Amino acid sequence: MPRAVSGVVRKKRVRKIYKRVKGFFGRRKVYKIANQAVWRAWAAEYVGRKQRKRTFRALWNIRINAAVRQEGLSYSTFIYGLKLAGIQLNRKVLADLAVTDPAAFKAIIEKVKPFLKK
Repeated sequence: MPRAVSGVVRKKRVRKIYKRVKGFFGRRKVYKIANQAVWRAWAAEYVGRKQRKRTFRALWNIRINAAVRQEGLSYSTFIYGLKLAGIQLNRKVLADLAVTDPAAFKAIIEKVKPFLKK
């Protein structure tokens, strides 16, 4: 019975790693170091996907706050007013309205204001 060697499988695995490190710098073309770099890159990608959600939400909050302050409200009172008024728009849509359609955003603010003056 012939000895089983992992020639084809190993070559495929190595090629996959080398394809992934294309464009990396320095000794990261050496398989052992390239493999470590790829695993670290995967870890960073995973973290980055979580951070992207955080940073976008922060950006939306900043944009909403800037637009609401022009109307004499603060971000927190505006969000509270939305809840009282029963308006269920998420921050992404509100920020987009604030940037692209200020008239519509101002109309939303006018709908919210009566609920805050109690």
